[in-house]
Amino acid sequence: MKNALIVVDMPFMSYQNTIEEAVRNCGRVMKEVGVGAVKLEGGEYVAGIVRHLVKIGIPVMGHLGLTPQAINRFGTYEVRAQDKREAAQLLQDAKILSDAGVFSLVLEKIPAGLARKVTAAIEVPTIGIGAGPHCDGQVLVVHDMLGLTEEFRPRFVRRYSEMADTMRGAFRRYISDVKSKQFPTMKESY
Repeated sequence: MKNALIVVDMPFMSYQNTIEEAVRNCGRVMKEVGVGAVKLEGGEYVAGIVRHLVKIGIPVMGHLGLTPQAINRFGTYEVRAQDKREAAQLLQDAKILSDAGVFSLVLEKIPAGLARKVTAAIEVPTIGIGAGPHCDGQVLVVHDMLGLTEEFRPRFVRRYSEMADTMRGAFRRYISDVKSKQFPTMKESY
């Protein structure tokens, strides 16, 4: 993974209050964690913060649509931007963020047609998660891909494995071996 760009999803309330707080927190996480960029959720209201971070050398990825940190405002994990007003606002926010200097934009759980419009309207790459095939790239959360989160199964998640079952079986065998004193053996001891 020496060529992978690692982007940290900035935590809720770590950048929204002031530019100074955003600089301090984003700069700190980049230095201490060693990531290559930060991701901020939000549209027009974070554009000034994005512009400043980019100006001082902190690469920023944007995130629109279903923004999990704003779930208390939405009240639901349903598809975002299905009505014309919200779709128009999302398209406007995408253009504003692109102009502010984001290097890419995550589009989460929005209609595929809207994702296509956004992708065509902005200069930076779009990364879809539940936004259809028209984005420039795709993301799938590892826990979802591997079948580790059983209670969460939205339509856009494709499972490539069912590791929760495998892990449960391994835990049961381990517990059984410890209880029956079959683990550890002398070969597994020093």
